[in-house]
Parts: sequence; structure tokens; C-alpha cells
Amino acid sequence: MVDVGDKASTKRTAVATGFISMLSATKDLIAQGNAKKGDVLGVARIAAIQGAKRTADLIPLCHPLALSHVSVGFDLQDDGIRCTATVETTGPTGVEMEALTAVQIGLLTIYDMCKAADRGMTMTDVKVLEKHGGKSGSFIAQK
Repeated sequence: MVDVGDKASTKRTAVATGFISMLSATKDLIAQGNAKKGDVLGVARIAAIQGAKRTADLIPLCHPLALSHVSVGFDLQDDGIRCTATVETTGPTGVEMEALTAVQIGLLTIYDMCKAADRGMTMTDVKVLEKHGGKSGSFIAQK
């Protein structure tokens, strides 16, 4: 692990996103709440938050962080669902990995809950959109 002991604690924020493409019939099942496993987006939101909180358990060299805020949103689009996660903490290291983990776990949960209806779903475009705080300052992804 990188030594962050001498780094200043500052407010850190990261926003990540990802997309899962699917058949329109699968998206309709989710939107109407008719998936066999239940409330897909509700469960995926909780799973994504848990993923952010457990990032250090999943990624071997990540520092365990006390997160002060995690929000996860889902945007239903024509050909699938976009997941966006925002993670915040005050500490000596950033929360990009926590935001990325939240997105991936959210998308994986959607896949798990809907795979009986659509095994061809594809997760793509997972990336950090922005990060703020710390010595390196802000980063905003190019569009």
C-alpha cells in the first residue's frame, strides 16, 4: 500500500459512470417493476452502496476509507441503463476506486437480477467522470 500517513485530510469526491445495454423488453421489465427477482434498481442501488463501502475488501491495495456520502442513480435510456455513483469522504486519499466499484457492482446486480430474461446484456463505458480534492486537485473527464 502507498503510505498516505503524511498526507493532509481534505474533502474528496469522485463521480463514476457505466452503462449496461440490454433488450428493450428487459428494460421494460425493470421500468415496470416486473422482473422475477423484484425491484431491480432498488436492489442494485443498495448493492452499489455496499460495494463502495467494501472496496478495500475487494481491491487488495486500496485503503479502507470512512465514506461520508454515497449516492447512486440510474438513468433508463433507449438501449439500456446508465449508472452514476458519487462518493465522498474527508481523508488523505481519493475515492475514485470506491465510485468505480459502486458502478460495477450496481451494473453486475442488474445483470444478475435480469439474466434469465436477457443473457446478452453488456456492461461498458465504466469510467471516472470527475474527482475533486487532494494535492492533485480536480480532474474532469473529456467528453
